[in-house]
Amino acid sequence: MFLHLGQDTVIIEDDIIGIFDLDTTTVSKPTRDYLKTMQKGGNVINVSYDLPKSFVITCKKKSKKKTMFISPISTATLLKRSENVNYLKDIK
Repeated sequence: MFLHLGQDTVIIEDDIIGIFDLDTTTVSKPTRDYLKTMQKGGNVINVSYDLPKSFVITCKKKSKKKTMFISPISTATLLKRSENVNYLKDIK
């Protein structure tokens, strides 16, 4: 299934490695370094020009390419959306 990250961006749920809150995770230096590395490598996609609240890291199964999506949607809302999609999957 798919997860909507904001604007016109949806990603495949099976590709998600993690969903992280920007406020709490960027306190750590290793996380900030990882964010810089991803940005220098051109692997960051900003979903919206609104205030960013979370970032989602994905990895394509075949190419193993990692991408970071910066989203204006909170981690709690993304989690709820994911649970709703999984609930709908179980109904079928």
